[in-house]
Amino acid sequence: MDFSFQKDIILENERVLLRPMQEADIVNLLKVAAEDKTLVQYSPFQIHSETLLKKYIETALANRTDKVRYAFTIFDKQSNRYAGSTSFGNISNVDKRIEIGWTWIGRQFQKTGLNRNCKFLLMSYVFETLEFERLELRTDERNAVSRKAIEAIGGRMEGILRSHMLMTDGFRRSTVCYSILSSEWPEAKKRFANL
Repeated sequence: MDFSFQKDIILENERVLLRPMQEADIVNLLKVAAEDKTLVQYSPFQIHSETLLKKYIETALANRTDKVRYAFTIFDKQSNRYAGSTSFGNISNVDKRIEIGWTWIGRQFQKTGLNRNCKFLLMSYVFETLEFERLELRTDERNAVSRKAIEAIGGRMEGILRSHMLMTDGFRRSTVCYSILSSEWPEAKKRFANL
């Protein structure tokens, strides 16, 4: 099955709802985005003010129109609150390849199992609905927490893109690349047994 940017993809389980990002999410996400300036310190974007978050959302919506990235808004059913965002990007229907990334979740939702639930839903969609061959995940080389989390869900490190991305503070980030292949999904799926 091909990935469709036109389709409104809704993924959910008992814990989390992922739905397409909307312009109105400025209201839903501002509190969690603005509470901590360092929330996205390893990302090439900032979201800690209304202006920055609005720009982030506008870019995400334009990316969907341009078929570059498909952003979701994360709603935590357990706390009944909006928690952040995650996306599909770098999508190739021909190669059956997709990346999960651009993920940010408010501090109070971290280490609660919310992100694992998000990743499980996204990965299940990639391998079981789309039947894609390859899933990619990337993170800043300095982001030890993210790297550990990616490895915990079965991501295999493939290498480091040196001086890969310019950050908002002028730093040139090196990006660590991970992947999970469709043949590895059954084993990786077992890692989510205790959701």
